[in-house]
Amino acid sequence: MLNRRIGAAAVLLIGAALGWWVYSSTMTASWPFKLGLDLSGGTHLVYAADTTKLSQDQINDSLTSLQSVIERRVNAFGVGEPVVQTQQGGTLGNGDYRLIVELPGVTDVDEAIAAIGRTPLLEFKLIKKGMESATTDASGAIDPAAFTDTGLTGAYLTSAQLQFGNGGSASMQQPVVVINFNSQGGKMFSDITSAHVGELLAIFLDGNLISAPVINEKIGDGTAVISGRFTAQEAKTMASNLNLGALPVPITLVSTQTIGATLGESALRAGLVAALAGFLALAVFMIIWYRLPGLVAVLSLIIYTAIMLALFKVVPVVLTAAGIAGFILSVGLAVDANILIAERMKEELAAGKRSEEAIREGFSRAWLAIRDSNTAHLIASVILFWLGTSIIKGFALVFGLGVIVSMFSAITISRTFLLSLGIDASKPIGRFLMRSGIH
Repeated sequence: MLNRRIGAAAVLLIGAALGWWVYSSTMTASWPFKLGLDLSGGTHLVYAADTTKLSQDQINDSLTSLQSVIERRVNAFGVGEPVVQTQQGGTLGNGDYRLIVELPGVTDVDEAIAAIGRTPLLEFKLIKKGMESATTDASGAIDPAAFTDTGLTGAYLTSAQLQFGNGGSASMQQPVVVINFNSQGGKMFSDITSAHVGELLAIFLDGNLISAPVINEKIGDGTAVISGRFTAQEAKTMASNLNLGALPVPITLVSTQTIGATLGESALRAGLVAALAGFLALAVFMIIWYRLPGLVAVLSLIIYTAIMLALFKVVPVVLTAAGIAGFILSVGLAVDANILIAERMKEELAAGKRSEEAIREGFSRAWLAIRDSNTAHLIASVILFWLGTSIIKGFALVFGLGVIVSMFSAITISRTFLLSLGIDASKPIGRFLMRSGIH
């Protein structure tokens, strides 16, 4: 009995310590919760992706690459927990392709656009024979008719670096950008240079012709050199941008939306009020109907809440309105496990078993139902996280964590507390405390 009470006291101390840490770190902002766009405010950007030059079987791979590139670009600027996704518009999903970028905590649209930065579109095109001196039209704009697409773009790039070439002294050397392709891009580059020796290969960056070197021989090592009239700093910036990701398809900003902090604060406050009201309602019901097991269940739920909030900070979990809904739902599941245990204990006590035996047997019999139901919930949360969008993923992550922790709190914490109390159900007061329902 002494060991059980020491264990119960240890659980209480750990729960209290976690609760205090969560409270103090939140009040002092030393370790704040990470809030999503809908709670903290931020910027929602929509870009149109130009896939007109891609075949149908290339679109999905190119959009996946585009999403990956933009994610690297945004993360490089230190924007916390951005959401980047692609989707197809239209009522039936047959419209234009779009890139959606959400930046929590960034409410300045210009700052948000700057965070994404200038991610260049790198293209290699052959200049048609006889058009070498007529690559621009009368207005000076690039004439598309003078070029032939090769299909080789920055999507096949693996690295870019600043170097100096063209011989001479160090002060006279010109800055160039040396780029390396992956295996597929290297083969494409090798085939292009092999089949078009003596022709001009134009290099475009964001639609601007920056270099058009002559292909003197086949280049089979997967390396190309971009030279032009730019300074060392411009070449360094270009290399940096290319390393962060050259876009496989062009994108154009079509709309912006700013979610203010006031709206986010209102949504957060509403979620907290809903969670507190729900918890109090559950606590009153559990204590009135299940008495001592109900009180123990409420105490376990408080510790469960402290563990979950600590996990939200440590993992960290980005809390959205959907995530808070998942947390509230997981509290209900934790209560459900305690109800199953209390009902099983009531049956054992009604059969004339001693309190300790009834508690152990009640937990043992309830475990199978708790295990099976929570396994089903975990499977559902995994599927939602795997297949869902960003909002659904937030809900699924919080819900999945809640299911795991709720099983621990119901089976371990509640059991520890009940066994440590040593209630004798054969006596009137013990019988009243341990039996559920109103008699």
